[in-house]
Amino acid sequence: MDRHLNKIMNLISFRTFLVIVLFITGLLQFFMMVGNVRGITYDIQPFQLAPETIRSAKTLEDTEKTEQERDSAEQAVEPVYVFSKDIAEHRSALVTSILDIVIDLRSEYKTLDKNSKPPIEEQIEELRKRLKDITDSQSQLSLTNYHLQMLLTSNEENIVSASKTLSKLVGTTLSEPIRYEQITYQRNEIESKIRQQLQVEEALLSALIVIGRAAISETELLDENQTEELKQQAREAVEPTRILQGQIIVQEGELIDREVYRQLEFLGLLNNNTSLKPVVGLMMLIFIQMAFLFIYFDREKIETSKKVNSVLLSTIVYSLSVILMKLMSLVTTEFDVAVSFLFPTALATMLVRLLATEKAAILVTVLTATSAGVIFQEGYSAVLQMDIALYILFGGLSSLFFVRKIETNAHLLHVVGIVSATNLLFITCYLLMSQTNYGLVELMFYAIAGIVSALLSGALTMGLLPFFESAFGLLSTMRLIELTNPNHPLLKKILTETPGTYHHSVMVANLAEAACEAIGADGLLARVGCYYHDVGKTRRPAFFIENQVSGINPHDSLPPERSAEIIIAHTTDGADLLRKHKMPQEIIDIALQHHGTGKLKYFFFKAKEEGQEVNENDFTYPGPKPQTKEAAVVNIADSVEAAVRSMKQPNPEKIQELVHSIIKGRLQENQFDDCDVSIKELKIIEEVLCETLNGIFHSRIEYPKEG
Repeated sequence: MDRHLNKIMNLISFRTFLVIVLFITGLLQFFMMVGNVRGITYDIQPFQLAPETIRSAKTLEDTEKTEQERDSAEQAVEPVYVFSKDIAEHRSALVTSILDIVIDLRSEYKTLDKNSKPPIEEQIEELRKRLKDITDSQSQLSLTNYHLQMLLTSNEENIVSASKTLSKLVGTTLSEPIRYEQITYQRNEIESKIRQQLQVEEALLSALIVIGRAAISETELLDENQTEELKQQAREAVEPTRILQGQIIVQEGELIDREVYRQLEFLGLLNNNTSLKPVVGLMMLIFIQMAFLFIYFDREKIETSKKVNSVLLSTIVYSLSVILMKLMSLVTTEFDVAVSFLFPTALATMLVRLLATEKAAILVTVLTATSAGVIFQEGYSAVLQMDIALYILFGGLSSLFFVRKIETNAHLLHVVGIVSATNLLFITCYLLMSQTNYGLVELMFYAIAGIVSALLSGALTMGLLPFFESAFGLLSTMRLIELTNPNHPLLKKILTETPGTYHHSVMVANLAEAACEAIGADGLLARVGCYYHDVGKTRRPAFFIENQVSGINPHDSLPPERSAEIIIAHTTDGADLLRKHKMPQEIIDIALQHHGTGKLKYFFFKAKEEGQEVNENDFTYPGPKPQTKEAAVVNIADSVEAAVRSMKQPNPEKIQELVHSIIKGRLQENQFDDCDVSIKELKIIEEVLCETLNGIFHSRIEYPKEG
């Protein structure tokens, strides 16, 4: 897998690779989830029988029904009318004004002699002119020339008397509320009263009736502002008509009338009315999720190869979670209980945490919970099934926040216990807040579901972990813990065939782990690497001084070149043996790099002393130089442990001087050029190694001999 990934990454940039992976992940997620947002539709026509009981899949406001009810409420509002007393006074004054004009004009003509008095036609025209302002403003006041003539020629006393009576009748009539629709009736009434109370000739009576009828108008006027305000209040008082989630629209076998059909169409439950909005919304949700993944991985400050693995692992685990949720969602409708609570809440979280980073695990947990809310969304729930989304979120995060490390089976059991407790606590909250009465069987199911979910999280994590490690060549904490088991075939081989090397390796492991932890490197990786770094010595155990128990040194009978060849070969021999046993590449790298490109000075100078022509490369380790901080620490710790062990009567001063000289020598030989260890970190390593060695080789109290 690594080889293929390296070829791919040589062709494209990391960002391009990231976009491609996230696009494929998003596409898979879309096809897994699109069925959950489209919902169920029906092929139904009006006035047929419902094939099944149909419920609303969501809560929506029925805007058309709401508007109908508001219109009805508005129409039911009674108009507001306001009575005006001023109108009665004004209309009475109008009658008096008309007749006063008539009386005044008659008085003017009375003072004229017979010869200067104009003819009646001119008098009528003059009266019409004087009444023009009044007649123009009163559409109902239509006085003919005959009427005007009667007013000018009738008995003046009758007119004066009629003016008072008519004005009084108008005032009395208008003192009561009169609406527009009552005007005709009231005009007929005042005409009747005029005929009854005015004893004048019929011609004059006709003119007075015209004036009296024209004076009648509405005294109770419509208050448009107040009426409109009441109508608006009536509309606002009508609550929106909502179709609720789960509400039965039509029962099985019932006739689908126009109203039911309209509701089905409004809810998007008809085949011919399928909306693309949910699909577009899902695409946007997936885009947001993939955008978060892109931003996180693009900004992560680690080696490109590790980022590539982290991207693939996170997206694969996330995709597997989506597929598992989809499979579970297919059977949820067959049960009366929420089967989704069986989903392993911490599975994705623990896998990504063990195989990638903690931040990536948090992000994948949030995305998994969000997707679960869509996938496990029931037919009559909201857009997101929040109970299962929060269930997965809390269960997953609990495995991160309450357990700081997962290195052994005991740690894993601890995680399972924490996740179980979190699941049960959340389920308890869910059951209490749902305000539903559950039977004993249902309560037992939910309790078991919370525990099973946690157990599945742990079991599937342990089951899937080796596959991911093998496929991606990864080295997880739990895998490292397994490699420290003394029953491992290679460790047994080292212990039985090279016991001195085994003891040396354990001592170096103690030193390297302490130093790595002090500088923030992987102490466990350094320890395991030390256990196996000298496994190549098992090929020729006797040629290494720590394994020589008989006092015979085979190198005494060999030329320096041959001795150097044997010693140098233990790094490559060890790497070959580790590869044969399919050990992780990180362990193989430490075996190859723990001597870097250093020289075997003892045999090099021995060959020089013998006067031979010396090829320096024959006495130099093939390397490579340490590529990581862990390999650099092992390189130093290996030499330091061997050198201190050969010292006579070591003390803190000697140890300090020796460690300093070894690290200084490695720097001068440029052994740390290929790794990112700093001078500051080297000083910390020196301090930790000295402190640890002083604890190992401290002076002991000399007890008195027994007499």
